[in-house]
Amino acid sequence: MKMAKYSLKRLILMFFTLFVIVTICFFLIRMLPRELPTDKVQAQAIAARWEALGYNEPLLVQYGIYLKNIVTQWDFGTSWYIQTRQPAWELLTSRLLPTVLVNLYSLVFAIPLGLALGIYAAIKKNKWQDSLISTMVMVFVSVPSYVYAFLVQYFLFFKLDLIPLQVYSLADAGGSWFTAKMFHSMLGPVIALSFGEIASLCRFTRAELTETLTSDYMLLARTKGLTRAQATSRHAMKNAMVPILPMIISSFVGILGGSMIIEQIFGVPGVGRLYIQSINLLDYDVFMVDCVFYTFVSLLAGIVVDLSYGFIDPRIRMGE
Repeated sequence: MKMAKYSLKRLILMFFTLFVIVTICFFLIRMLPRELPTDKVQAQAIAARWEALGYNEPLLVQYGIYLKNIVTQWDFGTSWYIQTRQPAWELLTSRLLPTVLVNLYSLVFAIPLGLALGIYAAIKKNKWQDSLISTMVMVFVSVPSYVYAFLVQYFLFFKLDLIPLQVYSLADAGGSWFTAKMFHSMLGPVIALSFGEIASLCRFTRAELTETLTSDYMLLARTKGLTRAQATSRHAMKNAMVPILPMIISSFVGILGGSMIIEQIFGVPGVGRLYIQSINLLDYDVFMVDCVFYTFVSLLAGIVVDLSYGFIDPRIRMGE
């Protein structure tokens, strides 16, 4: 019962936070000047459509119309510049799959490697292996992902010619996002996104497992006759995974957020690249639907992580 009340409370706070952020974004973007296309016929058609949609009304009236359309018709507006007169929601969903695939591939690659390095560093604590891994982690965490993107392009494309410079289009990849040729073209952004995830997971795993290995119950397990490997696998890993697994869950939930800069560099036709296009072209409704999407995914990830603690460890009860 308390768990249900806690979940309901978090959901209410999530939607309230979403409303506040969406409101701020709406007023900020609508205060920017609108520009009509140079083509007179298209400009007149767009101006007439804007008038019908209430774009020339006061900002509070515009916001009321915007919220009403979302609640009653699930209408997030229309794209006027990126893809003329295509509904903003349809434009977002059409760009969702590339973002999910690139980020999912990077997590599938990063999670096993990050866990393995973190476990190895914890077992070899204060030895040269631990120092080497910790130094590498510090470097990888400190460097932005777009720097890795340029390094990947330089070495793997220009020097070694192992991957293409940018992600292939559907036509070039055989008409599907799931072909081997498309996967090969996605290796660049996947590798660039993996470095930071590997470093973060390795550092977190090492910290948690190091603390667990020095606890009293591990000493008791060793005195009962268990070898170091048996005590680590049976007891230490099980307890260390309690805070680590929610971190992995949040990564899986947060993959929809993607990486705007990486998508722009590698030409991934995903949600992140769409976001940057909407800002550059002042495509108001596309910008707003992207804001709603990114904000909702981020807030939902936080709730899922908090609730996952209670499911992973029965001793933890959220809301108690």
